[in-house]
Parts: sequence; structure tokens; C-alpha cells
Amino acid sequence: MAGKATRAAYGETLIELVEEGVNVVAVDADLSGSTTTAKLGKAYPERFFQVGIAEQNMIDVAAGLALSGRIAFTGSFAVFGTGRVYDQIRNTVCYSKLNVKIAPTHSGVSVGADGGSHQMVEDISLMRTLPNMRVLVPSDYNSAKAAIRLAASIEGPFYIRLGRSSVPEVYESPEGFEVGKAHVLREGGDVTIVACGSEVDEAIRAAEALAAKGISAEVIDAFSIKPLDSDTILASAGKTGAVITAEEHSIYGGLGSAVAELLAERLPTPMKRIGVQDTFGTSGTPAELFAEFEIDAEAIARAAEMLVASK
Repeated sequence: MAGKATRAAYGETLIELVEEGVNVVAVDADLSGSTTTAKLGKAYPERFFQVGIAEQNMIDVAAGLALSGRIAFTGSFAVFGTGRVYDQIRNTVCYSKLNVKIAPTHSGVSVGADGGSHQMVEDISLMRTLPNMRVLVPSDYNSAKAAIRLAASIEGPFYIRLGRSSVPEVYESPEGFEVGKAHVLREGGDVTIVACGSEVDEAIRAAEALAAKGISAEVIDAFSIKPLDSDTILASAGKTGAVITAEEHSIYGGLGSAVAELLAERLPTPMKRIGVQDTFGTSGTPAELFAEFEIDAEAIARAAEMLVASK
């Protein structure tokens, strides 16, 4: 089904939380129209703080608000909201375990025509390595709402990866999500496809194409990358004996690395990582870029066929 961008859930969910009595605030750095936190500012101006083009200050203001008892969410684009502010996230937010939620939008190559300078494909890697940080990567609008609500309800730092472009609906509601839990969306016996974010729909479509060729693919949405749902992934890998990971992110440091680390230590299994291959992005439509970087359903299906054939 046609869906919305995951960023569309941001401002709307913050408004819902305010109206439910949750003590949330948002801090943005001149991009609130794009991140949708402007909706919160319009509805509840006392809950919104615009710091201008000063991303490092955005994190520090959020830290101060958290120290005053607020649940502080930050905005901006992922390339600025994680890379430009890494020192502040590390030494101010994570070191002190502050109740700050890093939730930038415009992650991955699906930013599109903005090009490589704005296509952040290293953010999961940066955030996943930080002590005390939890990392959630929603695949659609409803799972994005769930991620924001979970982050607001649990004390401490969170990273929520949101995107610019519309993505198909995967879930009918924001219910049933947990930190540290994955969702098995399709059962199979020949190969496991572990995906996150926009790649979940690509994985589902790849599984459908594989089924037409007699290959049974299990599809897992790794909604929570840190902590990772080790039990679900290990159980599936043990059943299928082959694992594909798919992410709109570099193959280094993200979901593929997390799964590879898990399997190497606990259940060595043939696997293939689908992701951006150690390069920067470029301009194009999301569909063109998914094909260019070989992270679309067709690329996932090709990799799965080869992996199954090699078993």
C-alpha cells in the first residue's frame, strides 16, 4: 500500500504526546519545516525551541532541557544531526545518560537530488557504537510513531532514524513494538533476509520474487538495531542456513555489521550484506539510487539466489 514518509510521524506524534500529558519538547536547527517539528511549534509554541543553523547548540540546549526534567527530542537532517554534532552527543548526552532523543530526518540515499553531501549513510554506525545509546530504525509511518513513543517512554539516549521520502505501509498500527525486538514478517526455510528502514519493503518484494522461483525467504524487520534481537535472528539463521542483510546505509558499521558480529560469535552462517558499498551518494530519484547502489528488491533477490545456490 502507498504510505507516508517516516518523518511525517515526527511532529504529529510529538503533538499527541503533549496532549496525553507527556513532558516532551523539541529542539530544531532551522529545518523544522522539513523535519515536521514545526507542527509542534505551531500547536504548542512553548514546547518548541528553534536555535537556527547551530546544530551543536541544538544538542546542548536539548541536554539542558533534559536536565530540567523534559524529554528532549532533536531535529535537523541526519548528516547534520549526527555527524556535525557527534562530540556533543558523545560527551554531553551519552556520557551522562541524558534523556535526549536524537531523531533527525533525511537519512540515507533516498534524500535524492540533494546529493552525496546530504545523503547520510554512516549514521547508524556512529550512533550504534556509543555507550548508552539505543538505535531504532522504523520502516514505515506506523513504526516511526511507535519508535517515537518508545523513546519518550524510556529514560536515556535514543537514536531514531527517519527518512524524507514516502515509503509503503508495512504495519497497520503503531502497536506491538518493543526495544530489542524484531518482527518476522514472512516465514521461510531457504534464506533469511534481515532488513531495516526503507529496505523492509524491498525485502518483502524480493521474497515474493524469490517465491516465484521456488526459493522460500524469511523476512525479518530489525526495527531495533541496538539492542539487536539476537534470539530471533539466530533462530532464523539456524533454520535457513543463509542470511542476507539489507539497509539503506553503508555496509560498514550498520545492520550488516551488527548481524555479522552476532553470527560470527554465536552461529557462523554464510551471509551477504546489501548496502552502500564504501562510497558516497549521488543525485537522483530514490528509485534510481536504490538501483544504482544495488539495494533494491532486485539486488536483494539476486544476492539471495546466489547465496542459496552456494549452500
